[in-house]
Amino acid sequence: MRAKQNGFSLIELLIVVAIILVIAAIAIPNLLRSRMAATEASAVASIKSINTSQAVYQVTYGPSYAGSLSALSDGGSAANCTPPTAPTATSACLIDSVLATGTKNNYIFTYAPIGAGGSIGAYTINGDPAPGLVGQRHFFSDQTLVIRCNATASASASDPPI
Repeated sequence: MRAKQNGFSLIELLIVVAIILVIAAIAIPNLLRSRMAATEASAVASIKSINTSQAVYQVTYGPSYAGSLSALSDGGSAANCTPPTAPTATSACLIDSVLATGTKNNYIFTYAPIGAGGSIGAYTINGDPAPGLVGQRHFFSDQTLVIRCNATASASASDPPI
């Protein structure tokens, strides 16, 4: 008589692999949707941060808004936001330097001041997903502080608020 061999048969291993594949097929799309939602939430939070920073900038250095995202940040030099250096109108230290570059978490932020010279009475900010990366909706805001979105194209003031 033969001695009983220990281990798994090929059929048992194939069944386990099939079960793992079914679970992965269910989990991966949910993971991708969650990642997209997190990226879009980060874009909305970045636009809220810019709006809040613009309101603070106007009250502090007003009556106009900042002329660029860089003016809301460190003005291009991290030393401008290091004590004992005091914030100024060209380096207000209100947003992080990554957001001031116009790109953060796979979204591209386009800031457009409205006004001439030192008299910027309005602004617009668009947040669009970087091509080929995670993110589907486009966002827009201006000095009204209302954030709007569009699922298919760059958002504008005529799109519905979120």
